[in-house]
Amino acid sequence: MTTDIQASIPNPSTATPVLEMRGIKKTFHGVPALQNVNLTIYPGEVHALMGENGAGKSTLMKILAGAYIADEGEILINGQTIRITNPAEARQAGITLIYQELNVAPNLTVAENMFMGSELSRGQLLDREGMYREAERVLKILGANFAPEDIVSSLAIAEQQQVEIARALKDKSRILVMDEPTAALSDRETERLFEVIRQLRNDGIAIIYISHRMEEVYALANRVSVLRDGQYIGSLTRDQLSPDRLVQMMVGRQMQDFYEHQRQTQPGAFVLEVRNLSDGRKVQATNLELRAGEIVGLAGLVGAGRTELSRLIFGADPKASGEVFLNGKKLDIRSPGDAIAAGIGYVPEDRKDQGLFLEMSARKNIALNTLEEDAKVGVINWKTINRIATTAVENFNIRLANLEIRAVDLSGGNQQKLLLARWLAIKPRVLLLDEPTRGVDIGAKSEIYRIISDLAAQGVAILMVSSELPEVVGLSDRVLVMREGQLVGELGGSTGREITQENIMAYATGAWEVAAL
Repeated sequence: MTTDIQASIPNPSTATPVLEMRGIKKTFHGVPALQNVNLTIYPGEVHALMGENGAGKSTLMKILAGAYIADEGEILINGQTIRITNPAEARQAGITLIYQELNVAPNLTVAENMFMGSELSRGQLLDREGMYREAERVLKILGANFAPEDIVSSLAIAEQQQVEIARALKDKSRILVMDEPTAALSDRETERLFEVIRQLRNDGIAIIYISHRMEEVYALANRVSVLRDGQYIGSLTRDQLSPDRLVQMMVGRQMQDFYEHQRQTQPGAFVLEVRNLSDGRKVQATNLELRAGEIVGLAGLVGAGRTELSRLIFGADPKASGEVFLNGKKLDIRSPGDAIAAGIGYVPEDRKDQGLFLEMSARKNIALNTLEEDAKVGVINWKTINRIATTAVENFNIRLANLEIRAVDLSGGNQQKLLLARWLAIKPRVLLLDEPTRGVDIGAKSEIYRIISDLAAQGVAILMVSSELPEVVGLSDRVLVMREGQLVGELGGSTGREITQENIMAYATGAWEVAAL
């Protein structure tokens, strides 16, 4: 069996596309997710679909798989227009989507998983013998090292993934979509998956491969299509690929005008030092330093370990190893309460589930971290709390009718400013921000950027996780980039490496490593 990628590149001038998606549009709550997107896939190719977080890749594939219905556009299979309104119709059309989170029934056998919803029968009875025989045939094609009667929970993650692929082959799928399939695999398991993908490609199956990892794209892809901000940017054949060109297509947005932060030229004293911090799972031994008045962006792609690292520093998750120092003093942080007492604040990624108390008033949400401090003989000092809350509302321009309005009734931007106001009430020395402008409009973003810059000017050391590259570039004095649980690069400061979207993505995807090969 050949694994020569060049040998199997389709010739667009003669081949008939197995799939065409034309003019696909999708809007959620008035916000465009996809805008007139086109995608063409040929049989027997691995077609990589790339783009930043939120570019629209998963939304497009969920439309193809019947999980969403497009507002506009059409889907053609082998030149024939079809309508897909649910996953069953997608499967009937020969389309299978294998999600990053595997969709298997762990307590059933391999064969039972493969035939779930399409069981064979003899009269009124299940034809178990027929299902196991067919399952064995398909598993043999895949070269699987497990049997149809094995319980799926006893299999490794890579083998469970093969069960999903076997199900697709049993259903005679012509188009197989794989969403970040190597996220939970070891190097050996990844190489085995690549062998299976090459085999499927050589058998004429079209594979749409979603990945952030540049090295995987170079190992597998015949062609690459790029989405950005819900729009189709373009496609490249393998001979057109270069790390610089691909990164430019993925991040080619203009810098917004509302970043007012001036990068530090005279960094302050070290405030926070992290040494060999690890959770033993998603974060490997990590070292970093924050200086007073410095905004350090923590960039990387989904699953890189940014949020997990922030939670380790704050004591929200238990550490396996490592130490945290504040102003040179070693801290014993075993819980968020310990971090707060030391002067470390944390604005979580999910403000609704992890940050705010939605049914409580704006006043109480602002005052939560200082209630005990402001109490007298165990009695809440509402006069002091009202003063703190009123000052915060004015300073942060939080738009609300009165202090008793519930947090749930505020807009996303005002909710985020409410959460920031709570942490500023403790006068933090270090502030950890995880996606501080997620889900807020452009006006609220500008105000939050002003607040962050003002805090840095007051000497607060800030570590900011963000998936929005213009935000990272516009606000950060330095940028640390994570990939697969490790800090892999630093930009700005004394490094001599410029803080740009292209440089961040080059570290985040491993493009520099590929270019160096």
